[in-house]
Amino acid sequence: MNYWLLTLTFIAVNLDFFFILLLLLHHYRLRDVMVGYLICVLLLMSASYLIGQALALFLPEWVLGTLGILPIYMAIRDGDDEAGKQRQHSPVLATLATYLAVCAGCNLAIFLPVLIDLSSQKFLLAAIFIAVLSAVAVIVVKGIGKVPVVKRVLEKNGELLMKVIYIGVGLYVFYDSGLIHHLLTLL
Repeated sequence: MNYWLLTLTFIAVNLDFFFILLLLLHHYRLRDVMVGYLICVLLLMSASYLIGQALALFLPEWVLGTLGILPIYMAIRDGDDEAGKQRQHSPVLATLATYLAVCAGCNLAIFLPVLIDLSSQKFLLAAIFIAVLSAVAVIVVKGIGKVPVVKRVLEKNGELLMKVIYIGVGLYVFYDSGLIHHLLTLL
């Protein structure tokens, strides 16, 4: 299991949501935001894993490497993932619903190819790792929210950074799955 890839994937998928986290943390208690965020991240990560396992039953690994196109597509598509206005009364539900609205598609598309070849034991370790990253991210974002310079820099370059990371994840999936090697042997 590649923890660097998991970390980059987590950051790429959540980079735009970190700005929304700043707003949620401004309105709600840290604990409530963290609980909603953790539930949703782990829910979407588990869905990605289960979908990937179902696909792996029917297709060879190198074919599944074509799923690397999903993060690359997410990087170059012209969509805007702005959150709609949420009207939930519970801060946990508000965080969960906001995350689902903003990041569900990205999470499923980006995590699926990264998690597809993990055993259930390795997935459990990856889920624990991502849960820890999520908790740390909420705490860090809370602190960063107080630094205006950081906020301006991320607003200016965050989109480009996210796209570069998505493309890198997609290319890694092509390589790691054996897809590139398989295509080269056909030539």
